[in-house]
Amino acid sequence: MRVLLLYPLFPKSFWSFEKTLELVNRKALLPPLGLITVASLLPQEWEFKLVDRNVREITEAEWHWADLVLLSAMIVQKKDFADQIQAAKRRGKRVAVGGPYPTALPDEAREAGADYLILDEGEITLPLFIEAVQQGKTSGVFRSDGVKPDVTSTPVPRFDLLDFNAYDNMSVQFSRGCPFQCEFCDIIVLYGRKPRTKTPEQLLAELDRIYELGWRGGVFMVDDNFIGNKRNVKLLLKELKVWQAERGYPFSFVTEASIDLADDQELMDLMLDCYFGSVFLGIETPDEESLSLTKKFQNTRSPLADSVERIITSGLRVMAGFIIGFDGEKPGAGDRLLRFVEQSTIPTAIFSMLQALPDTALWHRLEKEGRLRTKNADINQTTLMNFIPTRPIEDITREYIEAFWQLYDPEKYLDRSYRHIMLLGEPRAKSTAQPINLKQLRGLMILIWRQGVKRKTRWKFWHHLFSVIKHKPSLWTRFLVTCAYGEHFADYRYIVRDQLEKQLAHFLEQEATLQVAETANESVEVLAN
Repeated sequence: MRVLLLYPLFPKSFWSFEKTLELVNRKALLPPLGLITVASLLPQEWEFKLVDRNVREITEAEWHWADLVLLSAMIVQKKDFADQIQAAKRRGKRVAVGGPYPTALPDEAREAGADYLILDEGEITLPLFIEAVQQGKTSGVFRSDGVKPDVTSTPVPRFDLLDFNAYDNMSVQFSRGCPFQCEFCDIIVLYGRKPRTKTPEQLLAELDRIYELGWRGGVFMVDDNFIGNKRNVKLLLKELKVWQAERGYPFSFVTEASIDLADDQELMDLMLDCYFGSVFLGIETPDEESLSLTKKFQNTRSPLADSVERIITSGLRVMAGFIIGFDGEKPGAGDRLLRFVEQSTIPTAIFSMLQALPDTALWHRLEKEGRLRTKNADINQTTLMNFIPTRPIEDITREYIEAFWQLYDPEKYLDRSYRHIMLLGEPRAKSTAQPINLKQLRGLMILIWRQGVKRKTRWKFWHHLFSVIKHKPSLWTRFLVTCAYGEHFADYRYIVRDQLEKQLAHFLEQEATLQVAETANESVEVLAN
């Protein structure tokens, strides 16, 4: 069996980082970890080729070679997901699909033309699919019926299928699931509320593999809440600390965690000892009432600003997610969020309007209340809310556009990045295995030209850089990396503004037309009576 593993395109989004990746001549931020894990779970006598469409196009020779096309996708990839299924079907290929998007909306995957739907987690459903193929079945739906697999049996992903030169970071996964109950989150729907972890030996075997294949640099620990099982993650970190030190710290790590990380200094110290440099926090909103309503209680136990500061001063650079549009939200939410981000010095604030994701508690509540505007899951930072909020959608959208615009004003972003680095604790470990290369040097020169010469940010850029070199000399590269991320945001804010303003104008026009029609109907009824 010859299997073409196919990863659809991502649209331009907060996470696409095109302008930043151009600086270091990389095509994509992260590889498709799900697909290479699937490849490790399928029979190893099968043949595999992987095409990430964010890196390159598929060749006709590859289409011709394949007996089966297998796709995995997230909701944001849905358009190209459907396009590639159709491309495969035109060539007479059987198509199997899986991943978060088909699992959440299997009917859409079926309508797109998929033959096999391998849903939920592959450790359970892939063996069912393999059995069906061996029996000669040409279609089928394979589900786990709520059973969650023991991930200690998951093999090392097929990292050898990747083009390492295409990616800015490698990806590994230690755990699945999250213990919290946030109403809007689909992670607990997909993976459950009991975090399941691999063994430390498993994770180190994965790192051994990418090390053997020549990777040096960033590794994203893709867990949706890395510290969901604190006991097990500490056991991992104690062994990872030794592994990293023995090899001269070849990898720097980034991950996602809940805000209660701030309450565990031992855990933060262990992460720093392992050369973790950054952590993404789901803060969502500084409005405590909204946090309680959406059941994100873990963010109400300590003052958010204090928690963020403790994490930064410990030595972890903070990125964070924010949302506007919660039920019961008071006017001015955009301004309050903007003030919080500035106060907390968070450079990278992943800011979105609230969307109801399929099968979440929020989705089901809004559906029951008759408030879903559309069940279309085409969701991005540039789409209007897909439900009727408790305050005018026009007000929320305008607040969002203005706050997004201000967040990523190049001078404000540069100032915030500088204050963040000056607050950041000194690193506890230092890599001896990553000398600067020509691609990085080229990117540095382009960054200096753009921000230090060409733009009006030039004076602040040089002031802040020299100040960091003088007062925090071990952190000057982190400052420049943070500046490089700003290349993406400065460009992307125009996309957010332009696309949302068009959508909002169209929405208001439709609303006005509907209102005129309703008024006319009421007048006809009055005259008839």
